[in-house]
Amino acid sequence: MSTELFDVNATLGALLVGFGASCMFYGILTTQIYVYLRSYPSDRTFNKVLVASLLVLETANQCFVGHSVYFYTVTNYGSPLVLLIGDVPWTLILQTTLGSIVGSIVRGCFAVRVWRFSNSNWPITAAIALFTAGHLGVSILFTQRCFVVKKLVYLNDMKSIATISLALGAFTDVFIAAALCHFLRNYRTGQKQSDSLVNNLILYAINSGLVTSAFSIATLILYNTMPQNFVFMATFFVLSKLFAISLMANLNTRKTIRGRGTYRDTERGTDRRTETFKSNIVSPLQNSFYMTPPLPSSTIQTLDTQVDVKVKGLPF
Repeated sequence: MSTELFDVNATLGALLVGFGASCMFYGILTTQIYVYLRSYPSDRTFNKVLVASLLVLETANQCFVGHSVYFYTVTNYGSPLVLLIGDVPWTLILQTTLGSIVGSIVRGCFAVRVWRFSNSNWPITAAIALFTAGHLGVSILFTQRCFVVKKLVYLNDMKSIATISLALGAFTDVFIAAALCHFLRNYRTGQKQSDSLVNNLILYAINSGLVTSAFSIATLILYNTMPQNFVFMATFFVLSKLFAISLMANLNTRKTIRGRGTYRDTERGTDRRTETFKSNIVSPLQNSFYMTPPLPSSTIQTLDTQVDVKVKGLPF
C-alpha cells in the first residue's frame, strides 16, 4: 500500500538523504569551530560567544532533524499514512525556526561589515536589517501556522508564506554580497599588493552570498514545483549550516588573508614601504572585515598613494 500511495524515494528517501547531508555539513562546521579555537584562543569575547551560539543552535537543529527522520522511518515504520493524516513532529517544525535564527545572526554580522566598509551608510545597512528581520518574521509566522494545522497535507495552504520567506532570504544574501563588493571596490588603490587583498575580500563576499542564495533558490524551486514530496527538505536541512560555515570560514581565514599577496616574509627582509603597507592597508581592512577591535577614523597614506580608510567603532 505504501508504494501505491506514496513515492517512498521522494518522501522518506529525501528525508534520509537530507539528514545525511546535514550530518556531513555539521561535521564541517564543528571542524571549523575546532580550527577557530586552536587558531584564535585569545580572540574577542564577542566572537567566542558568537561561535558558541552558532554551535548550540546548529547542534539543536541537527538533533531536531534526526528526531524527525527517526519519527517517520522508525517510530512509524510500515505506516506510510502518517505522512498524510498524522501530526507533524514538533521537532520538524522548530528546526525551520532555528535555521532562520542562524541565518539572521550571520546576515547581521555581514550587515555590520557593510556598515563599516560603507562609512556608515545607514540606508543600505538599514535595508539589510529590514530584509533580515522580515525574513525571520515570516519564518516565525510559518512556524506558528504549522503548529496550528499540524498536518503535512495542509502544507500547500501555506505555500505563499514559505515562498516569501525563502525568496526574501535569497534576495537578502545577494543584496549583502553586492553591497560588500560595491563598497570594497572603493578601497582599490591601483597598487598590486593592496588590490590583491581587496580582490580576495570581494571573492569571499561573493562566495558567502552565492552558496547560501543558491541553496535558498533551489529549495524555493523544489518546494513550488514538487510540494507533494520532501525533496525540498533535503536542501533546506543543509541551508542553516551553510550560513554558519560561511561565517566560520571568514573568521578562520583572517591570518591567511593577512599574509597572502600583502607583504614579504620578514625572514627575507621587509623594507620600510612594505611595513607601511602592512600596517596602513592590511590591518584596517582586516579589522573592518573580520570584526576585530574597532579603530578610530583616519586618513592614511601608503605606497605613495593617498588612500582614505575611515573605520568607525562598533558598539561591541
